[in-house]
Amino acid sequence: MALLDTLEQGLRDIDARGLRRRRRTADTPCSAHMQVDGRATIGFASNDYLGLAAHPQLVAAIAEGAQRYGAGSGGSHLLGGHSRAHAQLEDDLAAFAGTFVDAPRALYFSTGYMANLAVLTALAGRGTTIFSDALNHASLIDGARLSRADIQIYPHADMAALAAMLEASDASAKVIVSDTVFSMDGDVAPLARLVELAEKHGAWLVVDDAHGFGVLGPQGRGALAQAALRSEHLVMVGTLGKAAGVSGAFICAHGTVIEWLVQRARPYIFTTASSPAVAHAVSASLRLIEREEGDARRAHLKHLIGRTRSLLIDTCWQPVDSHTAVQPLVIGANEATLALQATLERDGLWVPAIRPPTVPEGTSRLRISLSAAHSDADLDRLNASLQRASLEAREFAQ
Repeated sequence: MALLDTLEQGLRDIDARGLRRRRRTADTPCSAHMQVDGRATIGFASNDYLGLAAHPQLVAAIAEGAQRYGAGSGGSHLLGGHSRAHAQLEDDLAAFAGTFVDAPRALYFSTGYMANLAVLTALAGRGTTIFSDALNHASLIDGARLSRADIQIYPHADMAALAAMLEASDASAKVIVSDTVFSMDGDVAPLARLVELAEKHGAWLVVDDAHGFGVLGPQGRGALAQAALRSEHLVMVGTLGKAAGVSGAFICAHGTVIEWLVQRARPYIFTTASSPAVAHAVSASLRLIEREEGDARRAHLKHLIGRTRSLLIDTCWQPVDSHTAVQPLVIGANEATLALQATLERDGLWVPAIRPPTVPEGTSRLRISLSAAHSDADLDRLNASLQRASLEAREFAQ
């Protein structure tokens, strides 16, 4: 069939460029030590930054939620699917993450992708200009495109370029969009300057704190809390399947913004609400994150980050200057990156290769993702494998 032939040729082209993605199948819960495709491995692939995904209290909470509310919600939030568990979670999220604005409210979503589509399509439209960081997540890029707004892309974290774009813009409405922690480099956006520019130019500032929520700031309240920022221009998106260890996402902002989203955000209005059992478990996760156990896990994670930064410098490849749980090691060519991934895999280490279009051409990398569930012994294993591979690479190059 001609249609299938076209797709098969496209897949061959993907293979020829070393860009085929392959799924791995986990046989055990997400943790530092797992069975993956039937083999024991130390996982450096997940975003389970606090090591909560298999926490006994969260396992118990999701079971309790299912007993209390059932397995499914039965409908959209506006048509019978909004349970007490969802309502309680939104109150909990607003209280926990809403320190950046007066009268905060939160809105819960099934995924972070949906939340980003929702916020940008509801706040922007024809006549709006969206100013988007060049390295923003795909969901922010797609949300901007679907909004039908004009889009201007500023160079990554370049506040001078963004300021010039804003000055030159005569758009009737403006939205600045940025990740807080950039997921492939691990760096943190210049949030204070972004707030200044948003307030100066009367723009919304939408920040996606997917990789900061639960990890950064006092009690893990996120990147905005870490920077001690407050502004009614701010709209925060956070995800709950990373540091929080469960699933879903939320938008937090002034109550008026959230009410607007309830009325106008199509990805919220026209989808079935997630399982109330999951929402019940996320509320339990927030309690873990803000208590002493959360502080201890964040302190251990900080220790692991420092150690990883030191060991990556001693390889022949290029580490990225990241102070977060995302520790990239840039290899360059796709084939060399896949070869190093395979070497680590043979040593019982799961470290994913990241290639274009996720990152720019020529910057393929291993993305080492750290978790509070990792031990120093796990890092010793990673270091030994990387040092052997680095020595072999140096000898081959001579």
